[in-house]
Amino acid sequence: MASRGVSLKAKGKSSKGSKGSEDRFLSESVKEWSTWAMRKAKVITHYGFIPLVIIIGMNSEPKPQLSQLLSPV
Repeated sequence: MASRGVSLKAKGKSSKGSKGSEDRFLSESVKEWSTWAMRKAKVITHYGFIPLVIIIGMNSEPKPQLSQLLSPV
């Protein structure tokens, strides 16, 4: 009877260990995905901000020409 109790505890411990490794794998996957997404968002923001401002400026009233938007005067 005592050996049966020990074997049940061993099963419980092994399932905890596998769940911990699954959680660790999941957290590493989320960390890798979030790092990848933030790098892509940084590049998109870096190269997309000025064109976005120009497009918004060209669609405003009064309708300026591109040269008027780009000139400092």
